[in-house]
Formats: sequence, C-alpha cells, structure tokens
Amino acid sequence: MSVRVRFAPSPTGPLHIGGVRTALFNYLFAKKHGGTFYLRIEDTDQTRFVPGAEAYIFEALEWLGIAPEETVGKNEKFGPYRQSERKAMYQQYADQLINSGWAYYAFDTADSLDLMRKEAEANGNTFIYNHSVREQLDNSLTVSREKVAERIANGEHYVIRFKTPVNEILELKDIIRGDIKFDTNLLDDKVLFKSDGMPTYHLANIVDDHLMETSHVIRGEEWLPSMPLHVLLYKAFGWNAPEFAHLPLILKPIGNGKLSKRDGDKMGFPVFPLEWKTDEGVSSGYRENGFFPEAVINFLALLGWNDGTEQEIFSLEELVEKFDLNRIHKAGAKFDPEKNKWFNHQYLQKQSDASLAESFKTILDKKGISTSLDLTKVVSLIKERAHFVNEFWDLADYFFEAPTTYDEKAAKNWKEETPGLMHQVISELNKIEDFTSVTIETLLKEWMTANEIGMGKVMQPLRLSLVGALKGPHLFDIIEMIGKEETVKRIEKAIASL
Repeated sequence: MSVRVRFAPSPTGPLHIGGVRTALFNYLFAKKHGGTFYLRIEDTDQTRFVPGAEAYIFEALEWLGIAPEETVGKNEKFGPYRQSERKAMYQQYADQLINSGWAYYAFDTADSLDLMRKEAEANGNTFIYNHSVREQLDNSLTVSREKVAERIANGEHYVIRFKTPVNEILELKDIIRGDIKFDTNLLDDKVLFKSDGMPTYHLANIVDDHLMETSHVIRGEEWLPSMPLHVLLYKAFGWNAPEFAHLPLILKPIGNGKLSKRDGDKMGFPVFPLEWKTDEGVSSGYRENGFFPEAVINFLALLGWNDGTEQEIFSLEELVEKFDLNRIHKAGAKFDPEKNKWFNHQYLQKQSDASLAESFKTILDKKGISTSLDLTKVVSLIKERAHFVNEFWDLADYFFEAPTTYDEKAAKNWKEETPGLMHQVISELNKIEDFTSVTIETLLKEWMTANEIGMGKVMQPLRLSLVGALKGPHLFDIIEMIGKEETVKRIEKAIASL
C-alpha cells in the first residue's frame, strides 16, 4: 500500500502549535515516502463547532508551507472531507457492527448513568460501562430484538456501544513506543453512534481512515488510550489496520504538563500559528509576532525528533530527506521560548537585506516616516542584533530621528572637558571631503593619536550625541549614513543639552 497519512483536526478553535507539529510530522513522512498528505475536518460534534476555525486551519497550514494535497474543495479523491457531510454513510457501518454482534443498542439515560457513577464512588469504586455491568443495564443485550425495534420506532433516545471482547490481551505495535499490551477487561464499551444520526469520533475516524486508504496514523500520545478500541474496530469490520505512531507531548517550558495557551499568556509567547480573535480578546500568533514560517517549522521539527547529528538548521527539503519516525523520542519535548526566538534570529540573518528593507519600510510607513537613507544599508548594520523585523525600529530609530533624551548612565561619560573635545570633533569632521566610514574613522583616529587624546574620551560621548545611548553598530557607519550636516547638528545639540 502506498503511504497516505492525514491530519484530522476538529474546528473547535484556533490550531494549537502541538497540532501544527502533528500536521508537520505527517507532511514530512508523506513527502519522505512519496506519499500523500491529506486533511480531514472531524466535525461530528456540532456542539463544539466554532465559526472560522476551519478557515483558520487551512490558512495556518498554507502560511507554514505544509498545505495538504487533498482536503475540502481540493483534489477530493475520497471526498467529502468534512465528516459532517459524510453523515449518511456512518449508519450502515454502525448497523454492520450490530448485526455481527460487535455492538449493541443502549437506552440508559444520562441521569441513570450519573446515579450509577455516584453509587460506585460512594463505595470507593469507579463505574465503567463494560462487560462487568452491561448484562444488567438497559440495552439490547438484556431486551428482546422486537422490544428494541419498538423502542427505536417510538423515538426513544439510544446510543450504539462497542461490545469489547472479554479476557483478551491485545499485543499491539506502535512505531515510536514499540510493543504495548492492553487488557480488554479494563476497557469500557465506548459509544460509537448516537440516536441523532451522528457517529462519535471513534466510529467516524475508523471508517474514514479505512475508506480514505490511510496507511499510517500519526497522532498525539493523548490518543494512545484509544488505540486498542480502534484496532478492535478494524478487526470487527474485517479490515487491515494502519500502522500507528503516537507522538510525544509538547511540554510546558517550566515543569511538567502539556503546553497550554495559559503558559503562552503568562510567559509572553504565542501558542497559535496565527492570531485568533474572539469577543473575549485577541490571542497572538506566530505570524503576527514576526516569526518566519520556516523558523517555526524548523523549531517544531526538533521538538521530539532529531536526525542523530548536531545540526539544528534544516530547510523543509532537508527535513523531508532526513525525517524518520524511528528517531522520534517517547518522552515529552519541553517547549523553550528562547530557543524559539533563536531559530527566528537564524532565519532573519539568512534573509536578503533587500527583502528585510522592504519589511522595514512598511514599519516606517506606518510611523509616517519618509527617508532618503538606503534602508538596505541600514538593515545590514542592525540585523545581527535582531530576532524579529519588528525590532528594527528600536535598533535603528536614531538613523531617522535625532535623540531627544540621553541615557542617564551613559551621560556619566560626559565630562567637563567633553564639550571642548566635541567642538574639536566638529572641526575635524568639517575638514573631511570624502565622507565615508573608512575615511572618517582613519582621520579622526589620526587626530586623536596626534593629540594624545584617549579613545574613550571621544568615542563614547560622540556615540551618545548621535544615538542618545551607548548602542548601535559601528559608530563611523552611523556617521556616514546620517551625513555630515546631521552629525554636526546632533553633536551641537548634545553640547547644549548635556
């Protein structure tokens, strides 16, 4: 069988970064093996449906560069790709399980089940709807076929439950976790179908994976407890099961537990690929925070996987070439916000100065700043200090606006003799005709050496005059960029102010 893998999210809100990693690993596996990566929307639970969530999922994967080859409205070879639109087909499979003895109707009300749970808890037990109690409950195992048909015809609410086998040890194989054993006596009889005509996740998932010819199911470890039921369902239908691989969790930066939106809010980093707006507020996204999609992909790929080398920077093509499910760790991967930013810094350095200048120009336009300066040159001077393009303004504002205040700590370098020295600097600068960084540096340093003036006495006050703080790239590059007239004007202003 050719490789066919899927990402099957529910449209219940914004796509979590953990879901993105699941999609990525499926994408990489499919591409590595010349297979197909498809996306199915699992919206059988209409009570949890959130408007806009489905469109968000598609836009996020498109932005990240890992869009599926088949999905809603795109190459629907096994369509439809929304489970809610496949509703009509699930009834026949539920009926097939009833007829083969692998499932049964259950008429127990929510209140009666709740009462049994409370009674069990009062006795220090846990109520499980399985082989130990099903013969005493209100279901088709204890009621005649005619009575069952009558109750259904009368519109009585029911569910169809899976009849889990008794006294079996399931020996299953997971690509990541190896051999796993499950005792069927400890499993409950899961609900597969409801009287409203909608299947639960378990039935719809298995039927669709089979009909869409899914070869491998690569999903988060939270689905590991469902693996025995799913394998049993394949057996009940007489179908070959796909291979399973359960990915480790993405953990909180501090402590154990699954990474949550609350962690991002608390520590100031996004957990969603794109911004998500609700009436309650706005949750920031990687895109809006200035991350490059390639950096996000690279970072996520290394959360739980590595190629066995020290290499950290991978293009998408390299990830496809090197990806191997057998190199995914079982243990959870701790999310590191600083490492996340480090990856973005690496990708920012790889961008061309011209493209970064275009992005910077957009920032300047929003601030209403027009300039004749070469933005490509400005970007080349500051980008090494930046993790994000949106940091460029704070790193380069002095190129466009003279400082109005001066850093207090840096101003301590402004001594009694400093104004006189700065007047001499102005005099030297006015003599220079070839006003380039190299020439300015050479001539000013020759002047300081000839007059036995210490570098610190001139360089720090000069930087303070031009920048307002002791920050920025090579001082003489700044002087060349802003020009002689502006340089002199700023020094004179500093003399008057400081």
